[in-house]
Amino acid sequence: MSDRQRRYYRGVSMKPDDLLKELAWALAIVLALGVVLAAAFSSPDEPSLTAQRVAKVEPAILAGTALRALAGQSAIAQYGPPYNNQPGASQSIGGFSPEAWAGVQIPINAAKVFVLRPLQSAAALSPNLKGALTTYEAAPRSQQQAWTGAALKALGKARYDASGVVLPKGHYGPLPTMLDGYFRLARSGLLEAAVGQNGSVYQTDLTSQMLLLQGQAMGAAATPLHMLGAQWGMMREPDNYPGAVWLWLYTALYQIPPYSTSASADLLVGLTIGLLSLLLMLVPFIPGLRDIPRGVGLHRLIWRKARRE
Repeated sequence: MSDRQRRYYRGVSMKPDDLLKELAWALAIVLALGVVLAAAFSSPDEPSLTAQRVAKVEPAILAGTALRALAGQSAIAQYGPPYNNQPGASQSIGGFSPEAWAGVQIPINAAKVFVLRPLQSAAALSPNLKGALTTYEAAPRSQQQAWTGAALKALGKARYDASGVVLPKGHYGPLPTMLDGYFRLARSGLLEAAVGQNGSVYQTDLTSQMLLLQGQAMGAAATPLHMLGAQWGMMREPDNYPGAVWLWLYTALYQIPPYSTSASADLLVGLTIGLLSLLLMLVPFIPGLRDIPRGVGLHRLIWRKARRE
């Protein structure tokens, strides 16, 4: 070392070391611990939530999903931007509403995308289904709403068998035939593919398929796994296993007022986390705040041994 380096390191105990050897040992130990801990404490591998699974396990939920989409009452139909222009759906704080400014970027007509278009694909193989679709689409909107409203009210008294949903006697128009075709499509495992069809051979945009079961179906699957928003689901994996624990602050805000009671909770939380992140980035430039570590003196405790030597 040069004289300057000797003066700089004077009083500091030094000895030769093999960094590559230390790195190799560290990697080996971490790898072994990772394998052991993953085998002992890894989270359960829950099956994917698909329309096929919902049709077999919770058929009433799938029937309700289809009927609410037709009635314009599904979670996505009432979501607003970026999917549609539902009045009053955009979150805002005063006049600040980024999603309203961005507008509809991924237009989705829930009834058409989630129900009618998939059924049109299956209608090529079913004359009865094709006739039912023709009748439904030719009817005025008021008549369609009357049919779907009656069917939604009757769901609580419906029976479910191998063919799908059997509604009690009533005036449902072509809906029983359409629901039968919908269940057949779901139980075959082809409903998601029919929902996502866009005329292209290769599919890379899975937005529609992922939004198909938003709402009651997703909530019913998340509840027993403790993954609802009120259960800190954003940072959890199935059951009691920890997941994205670094999101604790983000999801904690949703549990307290005014975030938990606001219709614009997502916007409030996003702005709060953004401001806190900006504050953290600017800590080195804020007098007083940047001096807190020096005043606490924790570094003296960490380096006490080196200081004594």
